[in-house]
Amino acid sequence: MALSIAALALALWKRLPGWALRALAALVVFAALMGPVQQSEERAPLNDIVLLVQDQSASQQLSDRPEQTATTLAGLKERLQARSNTEVREITVNDGEGDNGTQMMQAISQALANEPRGRIAGIVALSDGQVHDIENTPDLPAPLHLLQSGRTTDWDRRLVVQKAPSFAIIGEPVTLTLRIEDQGAVPVPPPVAELDIAIDGGEPQRFTLPVGRDFDLPLTLPHGGRNVIQFSVPTAETELTDRNNTALIQINGVRDRLRVLLVSGEPHPGGRTWRNLLKSDSAVDLVHFTILRPPEKQDGVPVDELSLIAFPTRELFLEKVNDFDLIIFDRYKRRGILPAIYLDNVANYVRQGGAVLVAAGPDFASADSIYRSPLARILPAAPTARVLDEAYLPSVSDLGQRHPVTSDLDQTAPWGRWLRQIDVTHNSGDIVMTGQDGRPLLILDRVDAGRVALLASDHAWLWSRGYEGGGPQLELLRRLAHWMMKEPDLEEDMLWAEATGQSMRILRRTLHNDVGEVQITLPDGSITAAPLTETSPGLWEGRYEAPDIGLYRLREGDKTAVIGLGPAAPREFEETIATGDVLRPALASSNGGVLAMEEGIPRVRNVNEGRPAAGRGWIGLTPRDAYETLSISQTQLLPAWLTLLLVGACVLLAWIREGRS
Repeated sequence: MALSIAALALALWKRLPGWALRALAALVVFAALMGPVQQSEERAPLNDIVLLVQDQSASQQLSDRPEQTATTLAGLKERLQARSNTEVREITVNDGEGDNGTQMMQAISQALANEPRGRIAGIVALSDGQVHDIENTPDLPAPLHLLQSGRTTDWDRRLVVQKAPSFAIIGEPVTLTLRIEDQGAVPVPPPVAELDIAIDGGEPQRFTLPVGRDFDLPLTLPHGGRNVIQFSVPTAETELTDRNNTALIQINGVRDRLRVLLVSGEPHPGGRTWRNLLKSDSAVDLVHFTILRPPEKQDGVPVDELSLIAFPTRELFLEKVNDFDLIIFDRYKRRGILPAIYLDNVANYVRQGGAVLVAAGPDFASADSIYRSPLARILPAAPTARVLDEAYLPSVSDLGQRHPVTSDLDQTAPWGRWLRQIDVTHNSGDIVMTGQDGRPLLILDRVDAGRVALLASDHAWLWSRGYEGGGPQLELLRRLAHWMMKEPDLEEDMLWAEATGQSMRILRRTLHNDVGEVQITLPDGSITAAPLTETSPGLWEGRYEAPDIGLYRLREGDKTAVIGLGPAAPREFEETIATGDVLRPALASSNGGVLAMEEGIPRVRNVNEGRPAAGRGWIGLTPRDAYETLSISQTQLLPAWLTLLLVGACVLLAWIREGRS
């Protein structure tokens, strides 16, 4: 190229007459070197693709929406098949996992990822418009249309739990915020509506609440642990569904403070054990009544000079005894300080639901034993007056292996021995631990509505001191105290259920050797059974896959339980009235529109890209004119023979011109 330009420049400088012909010859050479070709393609046209998105979520099953959708889908497919060069891709959208609602945009995104975007002519959604992932709308390559199900006369009433705590203090009112709403074309909106409230599947109580306003409802939990509360509004005539007329709330009842009265007799090394245990729990309020100077001690000092204030025994044991959750008698014996009427009141306190724990020492076997008082009516064993001052190894009985207080106690290391046991005669209750020669050591009993425990030794403190390796003293006493205060996790005879989604884990704890199947009453009233398998001593377990959300009632023997599956208000039924407002932003960005199914099947038209794609009774699709290239052929524009001919002619003419000159 550079040599050619230099030669032409020299020819111009010397004013050679044939320079133009030589330049033309150089251009022909350069054009041939560039290899100009003529290309032709053999093409096959490709069909346009139309995505039909069919919503089959729970809200689409209401009223006659399934029939509406099926009729519209069949008619629309027929019209699309009549359109030339068109393929239909059907997409089904079901309920999202958990409580995610209708995930339509996710389904559309996945479909677009599997198809060439250049062939998408349109997207048609057959739905009620209640989409719950509109924020995930993808970049749409073609118009999106909504064929909306439902009727203009649809209306619905729903119950909304605006505020409900997960935990509440037993005995104190907790405030729930409820709201009854009417949506859609309400025939005659009433000012009030009935509301039924049932706790743990019991008999419901009915209240009257205003419609369309938040209402604060005070509620007091009846017991600790899980409380299943069901709110329901009676089904109104002609309303769309009653699936959102019921809400389930599960509130865990907890105690604010556990009040414990510790009554100690004469001081001994184990006295501090109980005090340290109870003081280590910040949720325990401890009142410690202890006798440091017995009345029989004669040292000449007046009793009224030994204390700053008189201890309020009358208030504690007569007036306020019912305020305590647990009373512990630690090596206490009758000394005339607590009259028999006080101890009789304690016995009545137990029968009415209280709890008494007796940690017995030599005093329990003496003539002044508290067994020889009104407390004898509630104690599970009687002393034989023998005190066994011999070393022995405490052990869990066969029954204790099944009881939650003593089952699976830490036995990673050998337990240390205790050095004293009070011989007793077993009258009632469960012997969960034994001592010397299999004698009862720890007895648990239920007396009417209350509970009683007797520990026939005052040497549990040896474990805390690490004597001969010690033992699980803190865990044992903690479990014992909490069982007596009726903690649900330590119930030895209970039926319980835990839910994970729609899966139910059923637990049955009992001291018996066998249990039957659990009878399960479903929300619709039908009954099924679930078998149980023993997983550890005294504990049976089973699994059940629930078919639907709602309140389930369980029964095995004389034990019952209730559990609520699913959210308080399922997302699919929060809004049930069909609407195009949710999809409006996505429709507007793609020039699509909303057409009601009840107005008939829309016509299908072709529209240019960027133009409005919907109107009264019709929807538009954008033709793509896509094609597939089958083969490509190329033809040279300057073949070699033509290049030589042209170059030769130009050079010859230039030589002749220069020769004549």
